[in-house]
Amino acid sequence: MKILVCISNVPDTTSKITFTNDNTVFNTAGIQYIINPYDEIALAKAVELAEGGKGTVTVINVGDAATEPTIRKALAIGADDAVRVNAQPRDAWFVANQIANYAKGQGFDLILTGRESIDYNGAQVAALLGELLDLPSVSIAKKLVIEGNEANIDREIEGGKEVLSVSLPVVVGTAEGVAEPKIPNMRGIMGARSKPLQVVEPIEVPVLASIARYESPAARGAVKLVDDVDQLVQLLHGEAKVI
Repeated sequence: MKILVCISNVPDTTSKITFTNDNTVFNTAGIQYIINPYDEIALAKAVELAEGGKGTVTVINVGDAATEPTIRKALAIGADDAVRVNAQPRDAWFVANQIANYAKGQGFDLILTGRESIDYNGAQVAALLGELLDLPSVSIAKKLVIEGNEANIDREIEGGKEVLSVSLPVVVGTAEGVAEPKIPNMRGIMGARSKPLQVVEPIEVPVLASIARYESPAARGAVKLVDDVDQLVQLLHGEAKVI
């Protein structure tokens, strides 16, 4: 089985997020980057499926050279080789087109992404890949089992789950429950240094949308301590206006 895992380079969840140029540009100064946590779930599942010579795992990232430490970590976790598309990932449409361009003709049986990236939370890439590659695409997968040429998927829906059986090849956007993220061991870290990392140039993709500006959440107000239920109800009704 040939598996492609799409990984994003995202700010660590403890990073302080700020913007520059009149709130039009994300400020990368002092930011630590990690593999998108949902993509780590996808990678862990891919490594699990390929264990014991059952398949190969390729990771792909759209980004500049600064993302290579993140890619090497993915190799240390267990991917066999990696591809970096040498471009800034301006939006999901651009990223999906770059990945689809690489994946066409490669014969991948399974393409895994995270359900979304934790920076923009768009949850678009898996669906766009399915459309661009003319493949079935299932997102918010909570369980994934491969049996022969079938992928059995439990998918989260409002108020419950949907159980699907899909023929390979398929694109799957993974969520919690599919696998436990893996921590690379020393052998994996050392071996990652010599694993292949191919750099490819991007294709032209038309710009369909652009970010006008960013806005930070409003600062939280002061905490009010109340002594009784009547006062609490009055505050919720009169000030918070939630009841």
